[in-house]
Amino acid sequence: MAEVVIVSSQEAAGEIYAAAAAALIARKPDAVLGLATGSTPLPAYAALLRRGLDLSRVRGFALDEYVGLPPGHPESYRAVITREVVEPLGLTPALVRVPGDDGGLLETAGERYERDIVAAGGVDLQILGIGRTGHIGFNEPGSSFGSLTRVKTLTSHTRADNARFFDSPDDVPTHCLTQGLGTILRARHLVLLAFGASKAPAIAAAVEGPLTASAPGSAVQLHPHVTVVVDEDAAAGLANADYYRYAWDNRLAWETP
Repeated sequence: MAEVVIVSSQEAAGEIYAAAAAALIARKPDAVLGLATGSTPLPAYAALLRRGLDLSRVRGFALDEYVGLPPGHPESYRAVITREVVEPLGLTPALVRVPGDDGGLLETAGERYERDIVAAGGVDLQILGIGRTGHIGFNEPGSSFGSLTRVKTLTSHTRADNARFFDSPDDVPTHCLTQGLGTILRARHLVLLAFGASKAPAIAAAVEGPLTASAPGSAVQLHPHVTVVVDEDAAAGLANADYYRYAWDNRLAWETP
């Protein structure tokens, strides 16, 4: 089962991710990080920044990218990753990739991105958020657990959730390039973060519900090393919350997320 950590604040959640990332980078300075956008990962990136590490050799692969935005659009995930991750953390821009950023045909962009991830040795640590529909990356309900990077159509719920970043809801793209669930599951360690009551149903379905494509986040149940870090509100629907708290409080000295 997933390791579930219930924390009192987003800052505490960020520290758990940062500790895992720092330990990884200490033993592997050219580690491959899986990068996510949105508000959820920001406390994790902030916590990693506070560590003051040299991340110039770290490589990164973004989870997803919109299709159809003009080059340089401030809400493209290339721009967001650069603004919120690469520049603050001191990553080397040339070592950070976003789906479709190689200028090739959209139809085969997913296949090329998959090859590039494999060529880099695979993702060591993948940070994830989860949407109200249960999506991780942009893998909407119905996505295959074996899916790889590909073009997907965004649901109306996801577009509505992302509309706050655009001038108008109509400006939100209808399509994206996203790593597949199968791609995500190949990462060596997954850290899934979720905050707020609106995420409670999706977290309960992902962690304790049946394994089903209708809840894409439930794919994490298949992974051998996944850490789910949630605040009290996001944990509200977990039937085994008391056990998760007990297990975390009584972890052995050598056990790390």
